[in-house]
Amino acid sequence: MPGQLRLTPYEGVSSRVQREHPTRLVPGHWGDLMPGIEVNREVSTDLKKMLIPISLMVIASLAVSCGGDDHKETTSATTRAAGASPNEFPDSGPVTLHLGYFANVTHAVPLVGLNNGIFAQELGANVTIDPKTFNAGPDVITAIFAGELDASYLGQSPAVNGYVQSDGHDVRIVSGAASGGAALVVKPEITEPAQLSGKRIASPQLGNTQDIALRNWLKQNGVPAEENGGDVKVIPTANADALTAFKNGDLDGGWAPEPWATRLVQEGGGHILVDEKTLWPNGQFATTVLIVRTNFLNDHPDTVQKLISANVKTVQWIKQHTEEAKTLVNQQIEAVTSKALPKAVIDAAFPNVEFTYDPIQSSVETAAKQAYDLGLLQDNPDLADLFSLDILNIVLAKQGLTAVSR
Repeated sequence: MPGQLRLTPYEGVSSRVQREHPTRLVPGHWGDLMPGIEVNREVSTDLKKMLIPISLMVIASLAVSCGGDDHKETTSATTRAAGASPNEFPDSGPVTLHLGYFANVTHAVPLVGLNNGIFAQELGANVTIDPKTFNAGPDVITAIFAGELDASYLGQSPAVNGYVQSDGHDVRIVSGAASGGAALVVKPEITEPAQLSGKRIASPQLGNTQDIALRNWLKQNGVPAEENGGDVKVIPTANADALTAFKNGDLDGGWAPEPWATRLVQEGGGHILVDEKTLWPNGQFATTVLIVRTNFLNDHPDTVQKLISANVKTVQWIKQHTEEAKTLVNQQIEAVTSKALPKAVIDAAFPNVEFTYDPIQSSVETAAKQAYDLGLLQDNPDLADLFSLDILNIVLAKQGLTAVSR
């Protein structure tokens, strides 16, 4: 039925993508951290942009997404949107919106909006929402490339990776969702950067948003990771596993998003050495953004406008109903993971995140440059077409809110 929610954990890229695209090994200079990824020879030019293959299926599915004519169409929806009235987009008819998100506090916007009815109300009866939960950003990009996902909430680094890997064709950031909510938590005896020498520090995933932040901070503070000439062992580890390893003494710290940073403190006995917001102008940096598959944006700009409107209204609602929002977030986390967060955890984690529809473009560009400087990207990426914010600003004007800009 239109508007009905079907909560579906994402199980991986379609077998069609795996079957139709034979693969070959491509070595990388960080091959000791991630195995070589096999890709179709025809798409090797796009792969050269990445020194580190972030996900096997992301690269394997790249051939699906790099058609020669796509680039000519990538700006059609936003070109129509520029200067348009809020009701100018024609109704594209009934559609199913395959929407991704994570069961994290930094993804509170979809967790709340899908729970309290804002998304269903804004999207309307013609849009059936098919929500899919994810654990890793590269899996989101895999699904985008395969056409199995139309839009998703995502960390800014995987969004950049998807844009670069598709030669700028397949991914557009259309709004922000969250800023802040990430920290480096370490053992109590570690009180300054120099004491991290030789230590084992976790990041959620190689090349993800927190991984880049950690490696860049280590380099700037004279204790670089092993891959950058130092002796700090940065160990990509799933957040839940990192908490267990930290508690067991197998890790000395971790750069983690909320609620995991708070859990490392409360359950692991650590303390915050670096709150990432202290490293950015005005304490603001993109933690979670809303991306849309470019073809979906072009084919259904009216649906994208409704989705962005739902996003903006949910951000505003969270700011005005903080306590209720925390309850809704925890309900959704329990629905996805079968275990709610302790009240003390969500009470401490929630204020660390700023919910905002501004994607904070300058922070995304800075983080991409950091990835390049760290050797994670072969070329300093041109992100000129990554942001498509015309529709967001139409929505903001309609709601009487200030437009966002770079």
